[in-house]
Amino acid sequence: MSLKRRHVLLLLGAGTAGTFLGMESLGLEALAAELPQGPFTVPPLPYAYNALEPHIDERTMRIHHDKHHAAYVATLNGAIARFPDLKGKSAEDLLKDLQAVPQEIRTTVRNHGGGHVNHTLFWSSMGPDGGGEPQGELGQAIKKQFGSFDSFKQQFNQAGMKCFGSGWAWLVQDAQGQLKVMSTANQDSPLSEGLTPILGNDVWEHAYYLKYQNRRADYLTAWWNVVNWAVVDRRFAST
Repeated sequence: MSLKRRHVLLLLGAGTAGTFLGMESLGLEALAAELPQGPFTVPPLPYAYNALEPHIDERTMRIHHDKHHAAYVATLNGAIARFPDLKGKSAEDLLKDLQAVPQEIRTTVRNHGGGHVNHTLFWSSMGPDGGGEPQGELGQAIKKQFGSFDSFKQQFNQAGMKCFGSGWAWLVQDAQGQLKVMSTANQDSPLSEGLTPILGNDVWEHAYYLKYQNRRADYLTAWWNVVNWAVVDRRFAST
């Protein structure tokens, strides 16, 4: 990888709010061709960048999707470029069996493959007509496991608040079919722990800092207004 390419990746992958605030003025679009190409791509958002306002602002969505997610994908593609046998595997499969990934790129796949998979689920779990409560099988399972939807939301938000530094809050299903609320650090995926992610919220600062600054609790509360339960319901039903 060239120094120029590595420099672009470092800029794109920066996680602190102070770094990405100035990203749009760096001319990174002109350097897009320098990023590694490969089997993984950033899926387009299923809605407009401003569709989640006022809960998540347009500028955050553009930077988060077009810069941060793109950096995870570019770095993942760069990591597996020297291992042709990995190119036929999905990112999910790589994360489910990290021990089968060559040791020299295992951490990169864990971090950047996780970033790709986590964000892909994140985008699809939101929508402009979100909010409300889950219906059908998921709604019943949540009430059975947590007592009520409000109790589940409280536990989920607590997981997000207790996540030290950067990470994710999750609703997952274990091998026995039980629902659990948990958090993971950085871009770690529940898939690597044998768990199926049903719903996840990104609590990295780049997901909310432009609008909410250090008020993570406000972001966690507002986020429920954009959860697309129809998509999440279907995801749960397919497990």
